Amino acid sequence: MDIVKLNSLTYFTESHLCQKQNMVASQVKICYKYLTEFNNFQISKLSYINQKVRINHQIRATEVRVINPDGLNIGVMSVSDALRQAQEFGLDLIEISPNAVPPIAKIMDYGKFQYEEKKKLRNAKSKTKTVEVKSIQVKIGTGEHDLALKAKKASEWLKDGDRVKLELFLKGRSKFMDFPFLKERLDRMLVYITEKYKIADPPQKSPKGITVILERAN
Repeated sequence: MDIVKLNSLTYFTESHLCQKQNMVASQVKICYKYLTEFNNFQISKLSYINQKVRINHQIRATEVRVINPDGLNIGVMSVSDALRQAQEFGLDLIEISPNAVPPIAKIMDYGKFQYEEKKKLRNAKSKTKTVEVKSIQVKIGTGEHDLALKAKKASEWLKDGDRVKLELFLKGRSKFMDFPFLKERLDRMLVYITEKYKIADPPQKSPKGITVILERAN
């Protein structure tokens, strides 16, 4: 069994879960999916442990640069004096920059500090969302009702920050029609899209017809 231990957190390697040679491809994909989710969960736990913030008497430095509740730098002082000031405000002394020289500590409520840090983390995660390319296929003869439904779905994807690949499917003689005419048939759907967008890749021929890629406008 292949197991890796790091700071008492156990990681299972892919060879442990997928060691049987007769495992079919679908089982391997499922195995890898859960392996990745498990390891990411453990890594996030480890990151949280390593980034634990020191407060009040947990601060090890002898002196700190203090930020008051109004966000003003009130200078360097001993930890005991900084704690005394925090107590006068009825708040906590939180070491926000332990690697600074001297470390920087802020006087504020620890519960509020935790809330703000979680909010920053959520915002950071939302900004690092993986952009996917979602596909929608239409045909020369696709009706207006169906175009509107497909455009509604495309608008939702664009709103979520994903790209949309719109493909005009061509077969038989339609592949040899004039490009301007085919582009006009592709543009029929664009008028139904409600989310603001821009053209990421202009219309061009593809193995199945003509495609254009859209992305949300900033």
